[in-house]
Amino acid sequence: MIKVLKLTGLCLLFLPRGKSLAQPPQGLTLEQCYQLAEANYPLTRQRALIEKTKEYTLDNIRKGIYPQFAVSGTATYQSDVTKISLPPGLNFSIPAVSKDQYKLYGEVSQTLTDFGINKQKRTISATDAQVQEENLNTELYKLKDRVNQLFFGILLVDGQLRQNALSAADIKTGIAKIQAAIDNGTDFKSSLNKLKAELLVNGQRTIDLKATRKAYTDMLGLFLNSAIDENTPFITPAPPAATTDSINRPELKAFDLQTRQYIEQQRLTRINNYPQLNAFFQGGLGKPNPVNFLSSQLSGYYLTGLRLTWNFGGLYTYHKDKLINKNNQEMVQAQRNTFLFNTSMTLRQQNADMVRYQQLIQSDDEIVSLRDSIKQTSAVQLQNGVITANDYLLDINAEAQARQDRNLHEVQLLLSQYNHKTTAGN
Repeated sequence: MIKVLKLTGLCLLFLPRGKSLAQPPQGLTLEQCYQLAEANYPLTRQRALIEKTKEYTLDNIRKGIYPQFAVSGTATYQSDVTKISLPPGLNFSIPAVSKDQYKLYGEVSQTLTDFGINKQKRTISATDAQVQEENLNTELYKLKDRVNQLFFGILLVDGQLRQNALSAADIKTGIAKIQAAIDNGTDFKSSLNKLKAELLVNGQRTIDLKATRKAYTDMLGLFLNSAIDENTPFITPAPPAATTDSINRPELKAFDLQTRQYIEQQRLTRINNYPQLNAFFQGGLGKPNPVNFLSSQLSGYYLTGLRLTWNFGGLYTYHKDKLINKNNQEMVQAQRNTFLFNTSMTLRQQNADMVRYQQLIQSDDEIVSLRDSIKQTSAVQLQNGVITANDYLLDINAEAQARQDRNLHEVQLLLSQYNHKTTAGN
C-alpha cells in the first residue's frame, strides 16, 4: 500500500491539465482508462504535428526536381582591359572594351542525372517522421504504468472499505449480544463501551480510506479528463489470458527505425558523390556582351547547353563518413540490447512476484477460513459469557486482517500481471 502511495505521488509531476471535465462515467474499466489517458494527454497533439511536418517536408523535397531559376547581376570596374593594336595603315579599328562592365541575367537549369537522390531524400524524411512518431508512442506508452498504479490503488482501497464494512457489521453483532447480556444482568457496561469504541475506530478507518480513494480518483480524473467521485464504480479486470516474456515494446521499433535511418543516410552520401549533368538556358543583358566582347554597348544575349559538375570533395571524407555511420548503427544496437536486457530483468522479477502472490493467496484462503470459524465460535462464546469483549475484538480484528491480506495479495497479483503485460508490450 505504501509503495502504491509513493508511486501515485510521483504521478502528480506528470498530470495533464484539462480545461474542463467530462460527465462522470457509469463504470470504468482498465482499458477505458488507457484509452482516455492517451487521448487527453497533451503530448498526444504532437502526432498530428508530426504528420503535418512530414507532408510539408516531402512536398518541398519533391519540388527539388523542378526546373531551378536564378537571377544574378554584377557591376564592376577593372584597372585594365584587353586591347588589340593593329598595324598602321589599316582603315579599320577594333573598339576598346570599357573598364566599367555590367551584367544582369537569369538562368533556368534542369537536372538530367538525379540518380534517385530526390527519392532517397523523401525516404529519409519519411523515416525521420516514423522515428518521431515511435518516440511519441514510447512516451505515451509510459502512461499505462501510471494508470495501473492509480487504478489498482483504487481497487485496493475499495476492497479495504468492503472489509471494513464487514468488520463494522461483526462489531454491531457483538454490541447487540453484549446489550442483551447486560439486560439479563450477566455482563457489564464496560464491555459494551469497548465494542462501541472499536466501532468508532472502525468508522475512522472508513473516513481515512475514503479520503485516500478520493485522492486516487482525483488524480486519475485529471489523467482521463473525467469527473470521478466516490460513486464511480471501477470494474476489476480479469487476469490476462496468458503472460509471455516476448517483448513487443514501441521502443524496439524506434531502435529499428533509427538503424534504418543511418543506412538510408549512408546511401544518400554515396549517390551525392556521383557526377551531375544539368541542361541550362541563360539570358540577359551585358556590357560588354558576354558572347561578343567586341560589342561595347549594353545589349541582350542568351546561351544554352549542358553543364557537367563533379565535386570530388565528398570522396575525401566518404570512407570516414561510412565508418561514422557504422559506429552510429552499432550504438543504436547497443542501446537496443541494453533495453532488452533491462526489460528482461524486470519481467523476471515480475514473474517471481506473480508466483509469490499466487502462493500467498492459497494460504490466505486457509487463514481466512480458520479465522472466520474462530470468529463465529467467539460470537457464541461472547453470547454465553465464556469470553470477554476484548477476546471477541481480537478475533474480529484477526479475521479482518486475514481478509485484508487476501484482498491486498489479490490486487497485488493483478497489478503484477498487468505490469508484466505492460512491461512486455503485449
